[in-house]
Amino acid sequence: MHAIRLHTYGPPENLAYEPVEDPEPAPGQVRIAVEAAGVHLLDAALREGVKGGPAPEPAPLPTIPGREVAGVVDALGEGTDRSWLGKRVVAHLGFVPGGYAELAVTDTARLHEIPPHLDAAHAVAMIGTGRTALGILRLAEPGPDTVAVVPAAAGGIGTLIVQYARGAGATVVGLAGGPEKTALVAANGADLAVDYQDPGWPDKVRAFLGGRAATVVFDGVGGDVAREAVGLLGPGGRHLVFGWSSQGLGAGQDVFVEGVSESALGPAMLERSGGLRALEVRALAEAAEGRLTPAVHRFPLAEAAAAHRALESRATTGKVVLEP
Repeated sequence: MHAIRLHTYGPPENLAYEPVEDPEPAPGQVRIAVEAAGVHLLDAALREGVKGGPAPEPAPLPTIPGREVAGVVDALGEGTDRSWLGKRVVAHLGFVPGGYAELAVTDTARLHEIPPHLDAAHAVAMIGTGRTALGILRLAEPGPDTVAVVPAAAGGIGTLIVQYARGAGATVVGLAGGPEKTALVAANGADLAVDYQDPGWPDKVRAFLGGRAATVVFDGVGGDVAREAVGLLGPGGRHLVFGWSSQGLGAGQDVFVEGVSESALGPAMLERSGGLRALEVRALAEAAEGRLTPAVHRFPLAEAAAAHRALESRATTGKVVLEP
């Protein structure tokens, strides 16, 4: 098979598309003929060898990155339930790499059968990004009285937060960088879509709200945009932080505001949501039933380096997916 391998930590150019031996499933595992593999900002940190913060220990080199895959089960390990053979499945591999490949192996406990009519790229988006978005939303419980500000509203998580909050009757202000992304946010259903590259954007939001204050900021950006967004909150408003994409992984701690900000990732999210597996099941169901539609930015597997460059430069929209 062909896969993306990393031999040396460093820039995206270190991701090499090359032939490798086919993996074989161990007892209790399956092998998946991969149709889509998810790309995450965390993958870029691991590629660079970053340690600390939310990043786990980098995998020993050489390694095949990637932790989210979807495709068809084409081989079984010893003792594995034979009913899995030939099924369309999606799995989050945890911190075990191996997803950027034509074939990947994982334990059956991690598998979900892909609902009919849901394509592999959308399934991959929901198994990782979707479960995270729903966990964050479980903390906020948006409804008709909610006024939500969503920085990075054209991103994978932001797209789903906008859709969910609008479906719950909330007023949603979506922020994005540049007219193309802002147009996508508007098309996705935000009540107001604003370009945060415009220095006067906070005043546009205040004018639109007409004296109302934001009640929650869903922040995966950090930096100056987050600080301006927090300034739109009224008394009792919440700043839910789940990333710092504008500054790189592990940065942006200075954006936390005492008494307002809280991390949206961690034990509280999992406790209220019933755990990761429950979030994955719910995320796939939301997509299968048409209540949530993930945005997907597709790249060929061989162009993983280009995908990483685009993701890190914030030139992508939605969930970045590699397709063999």
